[in-house]
Amino acid sequence: MDGAPPPPSPSGLSAYVAVSQLLGLTLLGTTGAWLGRYRGGVAWHSPLQFNAHPLCMVLGMVFLQGDALLVYRVFRHEAKRSTKALHALLHGLALVIALVGIIAVFESHRAKGIPDMYSLHSWCGMATFVLYLLQWLLGCGFFLFPGASFSLRGWYKPQHIFFGITLFILSITSCLLGITEMLLFNISDSYSHFVPEGILANTLGVLLVAFGLVVGYVLTREEWKRPPLAEELALSMDFKTLTEGESPGGGSQ
Repeated sequence: MDGAPPPPSPSGLSAYVAVSQLLGLTLLGTTGAWLGRYRGGVAWHSPLQFNAHPLCMVLGMVFLQGDALLVYRVFRHEAKRSTKALHALLHGLALVIALVGIIAVFESHRAKGIPDMYSLHSWCGMATFVLYLLQWLLGCGFFLFPGASFSLRGWYKPQHIFFGITLFILSITSCLLGITEMLLFNISDSYSHFVPEGILANTLGVLLVAFGLVVGYVLTREEWKRPPLAEELALSMDFKTLTEGESPGGGSQ
């Protein structure tokens, strides 16, 4: 009935979302603490430019990407169009921030005479970024902008969901590879002696895994999926009729 309050969120969903945000903010704080205390901080056009890379990647490719994936679980009763726009906006912001991080590492390497794209971390990271950009462009083309038919959207949706979760996993994996690589470059002689920097960076890695596990758990709980609103079901039938020439009853016109 019109004007009725929306039903409450499923039991446990709000708690897991809150935990994910607490973990996300903690891993951002831990990244900043590591770079600030042990790596000299972050500054552009200076020897510290490289440090913008891990900060941007954790912020963009992990925290914001994870939050973008949670949009459809958190905003369960808002208009689908608004939810899709927010989902795309957060992913787009994550891409921009990650691009800044990529520029930082290339410029830093060039200034210091360090070769590019030779490590496993760089291969995995660049592949993840390129695929993430492609995923965002395809998602906007299929779901945000008009043009794709109902059947085409229905075919692509499972692929979009699968690759969305896969890219999130790859992003966290690339970050873990990057943390290890950075530690081996900077404190290889003392890393095995449980020095404070190594412990802090390892803690960051554990936080990244924990954030990914909580987000993944929320995404895979079937009963926590966003239910379609009544008006969305009606619009879907109208859209199918317009794009495929089918009547709401399933017969062709």
